[in-house]
Amino acid sequence: MRQNGAVTEDVQLTQPATITNDFSIVVATVNGTGSQTANLALLRALMKMGIPVNGKNIFPSNIQGAPTWYHIRLSHEGYVARRHTSEILVAFNQATVQQDIAKLPPGGVCIYNADWRTIPHRDDLVYYPIPVNEFVVRSGLKGKLRDYIANMVYVGALAQLLGMPLPALEEALLKHFNGKRKLAEPNIEVMHAAHAFAEANIVKADPFAVSPMAVTEETIVITGNEAAALGSIFGGVSFAAWYPITPSTSLIDTLNEYLPRLRRDPESGKATYAVIQSEDELAAIGMVLGAGWAGARAMTATSGPGISLMAEFAGLGYFAEIPAVIWDVQRVGPSTGLPTRTSQGDVMFTYYLGHGDTKNVILFPATVKECFEFGISSFDLADTLQAPIFVLSDLDLGMNNWTSAPFDYPTEPINRGKVLSAQEVAEHGFARYKDLDGDGIGHRTFPGNENPAAAWLARGTGHNEVPTYSEKPEDWLANMNRLDRKFDTARRLVPAPVLQEVEGAEIGIIAYGTTVYAIDEARDRLAEAGIKSSYLRLRALPVNETVREFIRRYPQVYVIELNHDGQMHKILQTEVPDMAAKLKSLAHLDGMPLTAKWVVDRLNGGSHE
Repeated sequence: MRQNGAVTEDVQLTQPATITNDFSIVVATVNGTGSQTANLALLRALMKMGIPVNGKNIFPSNIQGAPTWYHIRLSHEGYVARRHTSEILVAFNQATVQQDIAKLPPGGVCIYNADWRTIPHRDDLVYYPIPVNEFVVRSGLKGKLRDYIANMVYVGALAQLLGMPLPALEEALLKHFNGKRKLAEPNIEVMHAAHAFAEANIVKADPFAVSPMAVTEETIVITGNEAAALGSIFGGVSFAAWYPITPSTSLIDTLNEYLPRLRRDPESGKATYAVIQSEDELAAIGMVLGAGWAGARAMTATSGPGISLMAEFAGLGYFAEIPAVIWDVQRVGPSTGLPTRTSQGDVMFTYYLGHGDTKNVILFPATVKECFEFGISSFDLADTLQAPIFVLSDLDLGMNNWTSAPFDYPTEPINRGKVLSAQEVAEHGFARYKDLDGDGIGHRTFPGNENPAAAWLARGTGHNEVPTYSEKPEDWLANMNRLDRKFDTARRLVPAPVLQEVEGAEIGIIAYGTTVYAIDEARDRLAEAGIKSSYLRLRALPVNETVREFIRRYPQVYVIELNHDGQMHKILQTEVPDMAAKLKSLAHLDGMPLTAKWVVDRLNGGSHE
């Protein structure tokens, strides 16, 4: 269906009409052939034109040789959620061309390699053949470089067909090659040649075009992992231990890129930080807790399988009350699952991670800006609450490129929480786990405190306030009750939910993380159909009174999430047991980012399977 020249989610393209800045492109290539250079050039050039755009890399879990797809969505309305279909296909992988063409909607476009003998034909599609090998041979490049340069052919052809200015693409390529013209030049030459071929030989028969807008001026392109690392640096990280795992590795890679520039003693030139690749995730979290106990701002980054290995140490951090920050960039489980697909599947496991009665504080960033902000605030929370803080991002947010307004420079000073100096210990005494303020949080000291009375033993066994080892029932109960008070204190300190309420709405929606993009678009579509909804986006656990009151106000509240079992739905039922029956789970997981169409179908009376 076409409305005002724009493609809606129920698109059926059967006649040419100008459709500008409102369609999706999927580029089907082979992993390991350098297609990311071409795809990022397209993405950056479109953004440079001022067009709201988002790119999602759907890549395999092997190193190279398997199919990979890159989805680029343009939306003059500013939507960035994945669409359930793409109108333009760049078919550069012969192994998947049949299924790729089958997915195109009627009226769609297929740009394909004309060197192939045959491809599936459909009467309701527009086909544009491009002789790829001709341009590769003309480039004179040898070996693997031939594969890489072949991708510039579809960049040039797309630029001509859509009306993209070549200078914008040249600028994007130069940025990719760090301004080194010699490296970028072969790519630029092939792009120009393919553009000239398309201009001379192809008669455009489709409605899709791009046109400059002024929406993305003064924006940046960044991944969530990069934003998280930069935020962590501004948050004062001085120690990181990790073990490589998709999709979190680039977070630590970014730390390693920027810390050497920013964390050196100005006089000696020596590093004032440490980043250690450990032998596994178990060792990594052990090092992080040791550094946190010593007073460092310490962190790690991992994904689901790594969280599993960290379970015992996480319980120690909770019970011994040691600050730490753990970034979990979620992927699909169980087990190894789908290592290069996105999900929100670690929520319940992480919330209760540890042995016995353990509850952890979790932050849920939904934007790259929040990745940056939570990179900072997670350390303040860890120090204030004297506890491990988990930040649950996901592969879509962490590894894909997003546009954002530049991040704000932090203005608040670092908050180290209740740390006693030697003089304060002398004046007031020191009992590590004594609750003097009624908030469940004791005072701590750092190693090196000159007062001998400042020493304390961080133990994972039963202890009293002093703390000394204790198996007395009254000491155990007092300690666990104090930890409950501290968890209630956390409810007031964690980032507040984002609330969007609509007068007259009959349904409420609760969600978290990157589902926000599909939900925002779906709510607009539903509102056009006369269905009003209110929305609460969780940004943290534990929940506070705002969440309880939101649920109370609506007869039906849908909890939308990207996992199979409805994990947040189950947690909320335990948090508000008196209103558990009002909560309905809408959970979905197929490894792909959520679409607005799926949300609309479910909230509009569709299947809830």
